[in-house]
Amino acid sequence: MADPTRARKIADQIKVIVASTIERRLKDPRLGFVTVTDVRVTGDLQHATIFYTVFGDGQDLVSTGKALESAKGFIRSEVGKGLTIRLTPSLEFIADAVPEAAARLDGLLAEAAADDARVAGLAENASPAGEADPYKKNEDADDED
Repeated sequence: MADPTRARKIADQIKVIVASTIERRLKDPRLGFVTVTDVRVTGDLQHATIFYTVFGDGQDLVSTGKALESAKGFIRSEVGKGLTIRLTPSLEFIADAVPEAAARLDGLLAEAAADDARVAGLAENASPAGEADPYKKNEDADDED
């Protein structure tokens, strides 16, 4: 089991190596505008999970995923050359779901803000349905005691 600090440093190195390899060395036309968002390495440094996003629509995401899978061996060899550890970790590419989740949350927040504004507009000129002070006050109870 490697030290968590060492695993994080290796993950950061892998992130830089993979990003520069995708940018400079891969010439696959299926590759879209790829951003490597995160890399996670297992505690034994045997497996690296690489999260990426693609600028574009769903078709760009699918074609980029296929391109990365086909170039996985080449990217792994580049990672092995760039790292100074005995074993090169196996690589797994996963499309990052954070941008879609953030867009969904932004939409929900905008919808909630619109609902709040609508309710505030309705309450602006509203008057209570009953009395202004709905709580009953028993003034005679203080006199009887």
